[in-house]
Amino acid sequence: MKKILVAYITHSGTTRDVADAIAEEITKTGVEAQVLELTEVKNISEFDAVVLGAPMIVGWHRDALKYLKTHQSELAEKPLALFLMGMSLTEGPTPDLPSIDLHLDQKLLTAPKNPGRIGFKESFTTIKHYLHPVLSAAPKSLAAVGFFGGRMDMYRLKWFEALFVMLVVGAKPGEKRNWPDIRAWGASLPALLKLNEK
Repeated sequence: MKKILVAYITHSGTTRDVADAIAEEITKTGVEAQVLELTEVKNISEFDAVVLGAPMIVGWHRDALKYLKTHQSELAEKPLALFLMGMSLTEGPTPDLPSIDLHLDQKLLTAPKNPGRIGFKESFTTIKHYLHPVLSAAPKSLAAVGFFGGRMDMYRLKWFEALFVMLVVGAKPGEKRNWPDIRAWGASLPALLKLNEK
């Protein structure tokens, strides 16, 4: 049986809950999934593919980006999917990604306040802004990226993160996880990662 690692980084449990839901949907397709916090991941050799998720606050979590960079050679040998959790995602131009399936939670997307023009604050929450460092760090085996709404409790953030979220991003605390969308993406992963091919 094929086996997928679903690794995650979390501040308050939000991303862990999403990782668990994704793993549940993967197992329903007949592929085994194991969920681990990223700090617990020691060896990926036993897995046929890797899924990694983390929150976006001041960009995607720096430990997730660091993991992609420091383990690039091992990850390059496995089909890879990433999911990014956030509270705000501004519509705008997206990079041309012919080999990567890009999934955007439509409920998370918001149009710029001024049609056709992205403001300074909005530029920090565009798909392009979030994706650039991720694509720079990811190996060529990256097959899928999903953007999903998260859940934010200000008191769980570090002071500078809370300041950035309030003053720059302008995101409000609350729940934005779209469970049907998250679960549908999880169910699609074995096919996106080509694990169903003989």
